[in-house]
Amino acid sequence: MSATRFVIPAPPQAALPVVGETGAFPVRRIWCVGRNYLEHIREMGNDERDPPFFFAKHADMLAPEGAVIPYPPLTKDMHHEVELVVALKSGGLNIPTEKALDHVYGYAVGIDLTRRDLQLAARKKERPWEVGKSFDHSAPCSAVLPAAKIGHPSKGKIWLSVNGTERQKGDLTELIWSVPEIIWKLSQQVELGAGDIIMTGTPAGVAAVVPGDKIECGVDGVGTLKVSIGEPA
Repeated sequence: MSATRFVIPAPPQAALPVVGETGAFPVRRIWCVGRNYLEHIREMGNDERDPPFFFAKHADMLAPEGAVIPYPPLTKDMHHEVELVVALKSGGLNIPTEKALDHVYGYAVGIDLTRRDLQLAARKKERPWEVGKSFDHSAPCSAVLPAAKIGHPSKGKIWLSVNGTERQKGDLTELIWSVPEIIWKLSQQVELGAGDIIMTGTPAGVAAVVPGDKIECGVDGVGTLKVSIGEPA
């Protein structure tokens, strides 16, 4: 079968570097878990008995290590949310928890940048969160560290600092839903596939950033990520 011909240039494949490899990890979809650390649920004033839920960002919203993130339009309150990122090498529907980690290629550190004012306004009107969560450069992410090298982390500090001052600090043991449970639950609503990445939720301490801020974050045993906030595009 001949290669598909397009009537306009095909967009580039979104991808993340892989630690120790010359090849890159192709990103298919970005899934995000809402409300998966108890203290973050409390600081946002939500019901801690509610289960986490899922929303999506587009793959081309990734931003790499060292990126300067243009301050996005329409907001005056953009927040940082550091997260453990799970990168899948395979997928399926209704993946049982005991098989979930078989589908994981590796892990990374990510930031779910959020236009908080727009997110809260949408929530009050019972509208989708996309306007607050899905915007250009809203998913900075580090290189992927293969699980073959580190196993599957279930404990370790997760943290974020702005201009050298620590703002977020938690531990992977505080995840309300573990990585296998996240994969199990998400695969009930959509067929997961190779190249999907999942941002697993953020600990307490989310706060606003402004142009000129320098963000550094990390997950013990997984890696670190540095980006800075630039002027509006």
